[in-house]
Amino acid sequence: MKRPRIHREGRGLIVGTVLLLFLINVPIYLFVQPHWVFAITLVLTALLLVFVTYFFRNPVRVLEVDDPNFIIAPADGRVVVIEPTDEDEYFHEKKLQVSIFMSPFNVHANWYPIEGTILESSHQKGRHKGAWLPKSSTENERSLVVIEADNKVVIAVRQIAGAMARRIVTYAKAGKRCHRNTHLGFIKLGSRVDMYLPLDTEVFVTVGESVRGNETIIARLADKEEGEK
Repeated sequence: MKRPRIHREGRGLIVGTVLLLFLINVPIYLFVQPHWVFAITLVLTALLLVFVTYFFRNPVRVLEVDDPNFIIAPADGRVVVIEPTDEDEYFHEKKLQVSIFMSPFNVHANWYPIEGTILESSHQKGRHKGAWLPKSSTENERSLVVIEADNKVVIAVRQIAGAMARRIVTYAKAGKRCHRNTHLGFIKLGSRVDMYLPLDTEVFVTVGESVRGNETIIARLADKEEGEK
């Protein structure tokens, strides 16, 4: 049975939450009467610690696929967009956008959806609108990772901060190889991940469907014709 671990992005916050729990509860236990006040405070702070620990869970997921053209879900969540759209930050042309919205209760680690070479990894400051809104893709704080797959098809993954998310962590470095079963980054609290794929990509999911990061096969890139660049 797979047992979830704590993601490295949450270890410091969990330690801080434990210290806060002691700082709040010890004085109340020693100096506040009646003791039911201490009991209520202890329960509330313990629930906070449980939520923080749960949020930063890091489940072990290893997926073996026999087709290098498969696009694997980069995040847990619900598919909210599957449509052609004009991508003007990198490609400057129409791409197939597939977006996954993550609630605060989803795993917030992000995985690479395909193997290849990282062409670009950039971060843009922005607003913190609800991540489910269409304009969040271009107006919210976000990071863009562009990957050239081994078949030379180029795709992009955009991490987007949400109304509560205030920190996007991206591990991708331009010029480096990326591999399946490894983390692309992490987004704290509710957020969203967009993927920009070629228009001829075959999609296997539907809007409203729940997916699991590094488990659900989202789509398949079309085979390139011989001699095609």
